[in-house]
Amino acid sequence: MEPVAKVKRFCKAKPNQITDGCLRAGVFPKGFCPMNGSRLPLVRTAHEADARKSKSESFETDVLLNSLDDSVLLPKEICVTPSMRSLRAEEYTRAFQSFLDHSTEHQCMDQFNKTELPNIVASVGNGKSTISVLGVGSGTGEQDLKMIRIIQSQHPGAFIANEVIEPNPHHILAYKEAIKNSPDLKNVSFTWHQQTSMEYEKQAKEGNVEKKYDFIHLIQMLYRVENIANTIKFFHSCLDCYAKLLIIILSGNSGWASIWKKYRHCLPPTDSGHYITADDIKVVLEGMGVKYQVYDFPSVWDITECFIDGDTTGGHTLDFLTGTKDFMNTAPLGLKQQLRQALGQPECSTKKDGRIIFRNDLSMIVVSS
Repeated sequence: MEPVAKVKRFCKAKPNQITDGCLRAGVFPKGFCPMNGSRLPLVRTAHEADARKSKSESFETDVLLNSLDDSVLLPKEICVTPSMRSLRAEEYTRAFQSFLDHSTEHQCMDQFNKTELPNIVASVGNGKSTISVLGVGSGTGEQDLKMIRIIQSQHPGAFIANEVIEPNPHHILAYKEAIKNSPDLKNVSFTWHQQTSMEYEKQAKEGNVEKKYDFIHLIQMLYRVENIANTIKFFHSCLDCYAKLLIIILSGNSGWASIWKKYRHCLPPTDSGHYITADDIKVVLEGMGVKYQVYDFPSVWDITECFIDGDTTGGHTLDFLTGTKDFMNTAPLGLKQQLRQALGQPECSTKKDGRIIFRNDLSMIVVSS
């Protein structure tokens, strides 16, 4: 069944409406972030924000450090052990490919591209002969090239100047190969920035470069930046007039949010990163006072094999879920049992025809310039 979009919100927030409710990178000394490091986001409600207003009225400078609530900590004997380590690059690639093979993540994005993106990009550029596009964390370019084709369909005859920020040289090579295999792509140029988004931002600021773009997309990459709010603000500042910023991120209704909340401290740390969902991003955008629209699309992931000891696909599933190498064989028995039990709960998954289907819902957030 094809996913069906649901427009969640259309908002023009008042500046500083919830200044103390924006995303915080909290440091949790008692535990670790299982997949993306030890720095985790903290989001406050508007009521909690009001209670703390006297401590800060500045969205830009207020940084709060909080420790993890002991009530959600699991016993030490079932948490990270010396035999557990995070995934290395090649191991992550294998686990991620298994995830794509057994989920509808890309089909979900394709449905968004088909039903919503044409109208979104139709207004960018305001009739300019050249449309400037920036992909941030573009990976191997599969989604980038699909979006470029859609932009071309809405702006026939326009030249597309596409720039790519991607730190992985292997991904850039794969991206270039995909271009070679796309003879239909005409009137498009490609510029490569082999660096992280943070390196790009630093370079732009140090060089006093103020390049503007008509369309910028950040697809599933905000988990890995050091400062989420500053990253969003920077790329929003790179928008030209009549431009759009697209952020694709896990929905707050996905099963990931439930798993992260309870088990993030029980697994080995990796590189700097965050546990975030669209709910957290919306808080940042409201703090910025910008107009945005959210499209929620259902996506699922068949995780049935992760409940079968010794299954190769199940092993990749647990590795990707936890960011841990060979989680099935290195994790304490108690942790493995509790995680599997949580994965089978209604807040994470549903059962269909004897299969366990994990909720991998995505939110597509479109921000106006």
